[in-house]
Amino acid sequence: MRLRPTLLSLAAIALSCLVAYGAYGLYWDRALPLHKTEIVVAPGSDFDRIVASLAADGVTRHPWLLRALSHVRGASAKVQAGRYRFQAHLSTVDLLDRLLAGGRNSIWVTIPEGFTDREIARRLAREGLGDARLLERAFKHDSATVEGERIVGLEGFLFPDTYLVPIGATPGAIESQMLARFRQELPAHARRRARALHVSLVGAITIASMIEREAKIDRDRPLIASVIYNRLRVGMPLQIDATVEYALPHHRSTLTYADLAVPSPYNTYLHTGLPPGPIANPGRASIEAALHPAKTDFLYYVAKGDGSHVFAATLAEQTANIARYER
Repeated sequence: MRLRPTLLSLAAIALSCLVAYGAYGLYWDRALPLHKTEIVVAPGSDFDRIVASLAADGVTRHPWLLRALSHVRGASAKVQAGRYRFQAHLSTVDLLDRLLAGGRNSIWVTIPEGFTDREIARRLAREGLGDARLLERAFKHDSATVEGERIVGLEGFLFPDTYLVPIGATPGAIESQMLARFRQELPAHARRRARALHVSLVGAITIASMIEREAKIDRDRPLIASVIYNRLRVGMPLQIDATVEYALPHHRSTLTYADLAVPSPYNTYLHTGLPPGPIANPGRASIEAALHPAKTDFLYYVAKGDGSHVFAATLAEQTANIARYER
């Protein structure tokens, strides 16, 4: 009978200590110096992983309190992707409030494969990351060096990916971010491989950009590359619709005979050889295909209507394929 009050007293003391510790962690514990004041929350990040990262980086030493508080407030699903900067000595309440306020210092932007400089500029402007005209002008006229080769105009070298772009970043800073990713993704010895194919690095990326705009499925990419190299070798015009579309002021889903006569150096119906430069920004698969084309005797291809292409070595085969697939 005498143990019961003692047990109750101990339970009350433990509960009081727990409440006091929780209150201390929630509101008054501001003494912990932050070892790291910035974290990046990627799109789709799980809240438990975010909390674990915060704890590992020394932003909080009460991860269980942060999880409990977020559960009470129903906040775990409301943390937005972005870059977060934390001032020193945040309480758990302040920390959660900061996470819910959003990572407003940077914005995630996805640049799809095959986007042109103009499309990239418009995508960035739509996200509030600059003026589309100024961005496009910078992309078209700025220069860089890639594998020792000087490039004037960055079309083709702004690698398609998802980027965390700081708000207020200059066009030059955005270019640097995308060029760095391009250099990272460029296969080793790309320039040497391009020379073995009798093109410059810019020429190989130009071919990759045409592949990117023409191909819909990966298995077609090396085959389309083989057609391009085979035509270059025998002096045939490339006759790639995507180059003509690039020369037009506005996008067209279907080209007319008048379009095919547009007087542009990018019109590969009128001019033999490669166009002056890339017509889009290719992804890794198209760059690989341009550097490692299939070994074929194909000179023609036509779309089958399901995203794939059928290839031919002779004009007679191509005519038959056109009759079959372009009804």
